[in-house]
Amino acid sequence: MPYVPGATTVGVVCKDGVILASERRFSYGYFVMSKTAKKIFKVTDKIGAACAGLVSDMQMLTRELGAYIMLYSYERDRSASVKTAAKVLGNLLFERRMFPLLTQTIVGGIDEDGPSLYVLDPIGSVIQDKYASVGTGAEIAMGLLESEYKEDLTMEEAKKLATRAVKTAIARDIGSGEGLDLLTITKEGLKEESVRLA
Repeated sequence: MPYVPGATTVGVVCKDGVILASERRFSYGYFVMSKTAKKIFKVTDKIGAACAGLVSDMQMLTRELGAYIMLYSYERDRSASVKTAAKVLGNLLFERRMFPLLTQTIVGGIDEDGPSLYVLDPIGSVIQDKYASVGTGAEIAMGLLESEYKEDLTMEEAKKLATRAVKTAIARDIGSGEGLDLLTITKEGLKEESVRLA
């Protein structure tokens, strides 16, 4: 197995918002470096990012994105849209394409156009979708998302689907495990929660 950081991160759009979910294991090849790695981040009060890859790259990238979005809000006297945040992040990744940051990212949130979700690769491609998964367990999680996703999911149904997708990946992917972090994004704001897995 190549020495690539393992992870499973999922994003799901529903009627009332967006759910971002990720497990907590940070592995490097067959070595588990941490059992408490945080891979879900708040960008603004209505936008979050979830990542798979090197934790240091994730942390630096989301902090930098948060700073740019804050500057955008001050200069224009309005909140940035989810699409704007995703495009800024895509530009940050593309700037470093010759020596890319080792992270795959999902940006999700809610704005005046409603809930939306964007997937980014390490060199800055920005793709909008209704559901997404990144990381070493992505193929496994995506199989469940493909078969179970519906356009009119409630927040609770979306949370259960995201949780099941990550749990399914944890069962088969050696790079994923140790628990689950969820970020719920609605018009009221963000809510973070952690779930211990048996």
